[in-house]
Parts: sequence; C-alpha cells; structure tokens
Amino acid sequence: MTLSAPGESTAKKANRPVIAIIGGGVSGAATAFHLAQADGGPAPEIIVFEPRDGLGRGLAYDTAEPAHRINVPAARMSLLTDEPDHFLRWIDSHSATAGDADALRPDGNLFPRRSVFGNYINAMLQPFIADGAVRHRRAAVARLLRDGQRWCLVDEGGGETLADIVVIATSHPPPVAPGGLQTLLKGHPRFVPDPTKAGALDAIRSSDRVLVIGNGLTSADVIASLALKGHTGAITAISRRGLRSRGHAPFPQDPTGDFLTDPAFTARALLKNVRNAIREATATGLTWHGVIDQVRAQGQAVWQILPIAERRRIVRHLRPYWDVHRFRVAPQVEAALDQAIAEGRLEILAGSIAGTSVENEAIRCALRLRRHGETVERTYDAVVVTTGPGHGGILASQPFLAELAQSGYLELDPTGLGLACTRNSEAIGPAVGVTPSLLIAGPLARGTFGELMGLPQVTEHAAFVASVIAERLQATVLEPAENPR
Repeated sequence: MTLSAPGESTAKKANRPVIAIIGGGVSGAATAFHLAQADGGPAPEIIVFEPRDGLGRGLAYDTAEPAHRINVPAARMSLLTDEPDHFLRWIDSHSATAGDADALRPDGNLFPRRSVFGNYINAMLQPFIADGAVRHRRAAVARLLRDGQRWCLVDEGGGETLADIVVIATSHPPPVAPGGLQTLLKGHPRFVPDPTKAGALDAIRSSDRVLVIGNGLTSADVIASLALKGHTGAITAISRRGLRSRGHAPFPQDPTGDFLTDPAFTARALLKNVRNAIREATATGLTWHGVIDQVRAQGQAVWQILPIAERRRIVRHLRPYWDVHRFRVAPQVEAALDQAIAEGRLEILAGSIAGTSVENEAIRCALRLRRHGETVERTYDAVVVTTGPGHGGILASQPFLAELAQSGYLELDPTGLGLACTRNSEAIGPAVGVTPSLLIAGPLARGTFGELMGLPQVTEHAAFVASVIAERLQATVLEPAENPR
C-alpha cells in the first residue's frame, strides 16, 4: 500500500466537519490515521486529544523500561491492515533496534522494545499533523457536553472545542488492589498500585521481598524489569488461579481449527470445541498455539453468535484461561521468568490475600492457598498490583465519562468489559439510547465486538470506525463546527 498524500493544509480548508478523538493511544491514533486517508466526502478536521507529547504510544507503548517488549513478533504488528509486515519494514528502514542485540531471537523473529512500536505509530501520524489534516491537542478532556447538534469538549485548561462527531478511544482504568490493600498500604514507600507509571519500580531495593498481586502480562513485565535492574530478592506472584502467561509456539504454526461452520451457542460447547481442536492438533504434532490463534481470528464472529448470558459466563469463568493462552509473553520476558523460577527467586501461587498488616514498613500477609485451603504467613518489603484493568470502574475513571453516564449517554455493556455500543460502534445510553455522533473505538468496545485487545484487532477496529465516520460524512453534509476557542 502506498500512503496517500495528506490533505491540503487546515488554513486552506473552511467549513469542514470536525471529528474529535479522545485518547491518542493506538486506537485513537489509528482512527485518526485511517480517517485522514478516507476518500470521498468532505475532508474533516480531525482533532486528537492526548496529553502525551506524541500520538500512538498510549498506556502500552509509552514506556522507557528496556524489559518491556512487544509480545508478538514485529512481522505481525502493523498500522496498515493490508500490510502486516509494515512495522517490520519500518524498523529496518529506520534502524530502530540498533543497540538492542536481544531484540532478534534465534528463530529470526524480532521482538523490539515496546517504545519502538509507539515511535512507529507516532511517526506514521506526523505527515498528517505537519500538513494540518490531523491536529494534536496536548490536553485531557475534562467535560463532554451536548451543544445542540454538536458536542462541546472542555479540556483540562478550560479551552472549548465544538465537534460534530466524537470518538472515545481512551484506555481501561488501572488495576485495583484487592480488599483493603489500597487503604492499608497507601503512603507506604514500596507499595506500587500502578506499575505502568514511569519509575514505579524505582523504590524497590535489590534484596526486597516482593509480593506481586496478579499473574498476567503486567506481572511478567514487572518481574522481568526487576531482574534487569539487578533485583535478587524473593518474589511471590499470587492470583486466584495461579495461571502464568504462556510463551510462543516452539515452531511456526498456522491457525488451525474451525469454530464457525458448526458454531457453539454456549460457553460450555465452545470450550469443548476448543479442547477437541487442541487434541486433534496435538495428534498431528502441533501445539495448542495454532488453535488459540484460530479462535482469536474467528473470535468476533464467534462472539456474535453467543447469547449475552453465555458471553457473561465466558467472562466470569473462562476469561482468565483465555488470557494466559491468548496474551503470550515475549521470549525475553519468558526467559527472565524461567530463570527466576529455576533460581528459586520466584514462586507462583494460586490463592488470595486473607489479611495484611504493616509493622515498621514490613508488610505481613496471610495468603489463603486455593488448592489446599491452608493459610500461610509471609512478610514482604514491597507489594506491586498487576491485577489487570479495573473494568468495573470504567465510567468513574474519568470525569467526562462519569458525566456522560449520569446524563444517560453511556453505560457499561452487559458483559462488563467495556462501554455499550452498537455494531457500528455507536454509544448506547440508558436514557438517550443510540447516539450516532458518539462512537467507541478500541478495547472499550470489546463487550460488543469480542476479541478486541490484540494489535491486529485494534487497528482493524480503528479502520472500521474511521469508515463508519467517512460514510456518514459522505451521506450527510454536516453543518460546520466553529474553530476551537
């Protein structure tokens, strides 16, 4: 694909419809990118509200930690849906992994640091920003108000922008510490409630005994980061089921299985189908990886077939098992975990925290183990929370979301994974119903669309949202919004 030249400068265009995108991570940046290239209809003015200096980094890729790596090969990461190796070619043309000898694995796959992918997305947007087709407003949105047929976005500095269509592309809320830990450990110098923040692990000393609450990708990143910093203390990673994120297939495999020809209509039947497919794959010398890849590829169609009640069952009972197989750790991170386990520094437990007390900064925890029901007493110097997104707190995570919910424009989807929206990604609220001018892009739409966390699905959904907007602009001549004040 050859990128089309960005449109003529903003100064030369007048009376354009205004599209405001709240959030400039991958979802928001990709939506802006694809919308800026849309053919036909009035060329919109695209404004992306993102406090960070660049676009496309977001929560996942705005990290300077050298241990944080993309968790799929670079050859399968791309902003361009029809060129899956575009990122790989960008890396090569920009020597983006120079000085990172560990990025290239023995099997030839490239797993660069996550910041490289963020730099790639930002670089892809820069021509459109330089031309004026896309504007980057370096501010967070504080309020989003209906103003006649338009929306009024009030940023954190008090500035106002009128827009015809708004896209919510924000991320999930940070993890939530279980029980009363948030209150009990608040102010403790080595309590890390959100390890995604820059420098969050700096206070942890090399010999500290560390409790990591949660055992998914973020937990793996934390353990690998501590190892790279020279940490030698004991680490306990505890989660309800004690499931550790899995690594990549030992050899290349194509997606295998078919979950659509004879689809499952219940969570139990889907699980049975997946297990049968894994048994068949194993019998031919393959592993489970190709089967899970096929479930992911067909995931959105599979999700649409399932009734709401069965989707809820999957979220309640099967999602932890899906997550550890679907979201695989990079080989470098897997090696760090394996080494920590082999050296006896890392213990992975299935259980929960039954009680906690603090004495002179020592954190004493009673851990209730799931398998035997026994409770063990442990003492730690640091606690890191990696329990994953706080889905239940989405509407309360930002003031403008809470206000939209109170006014009836937004609500959680029935599965609790994100915001309710139509198959066109239009927001659904309890009082207002469907709002065609308010769209949801990215993982917050996963309750409706199903598989929407991996990079390919995120960029595909961003392209879809952009197409919905472009078609709407072609069909309707919108009354132009005023310039931001």
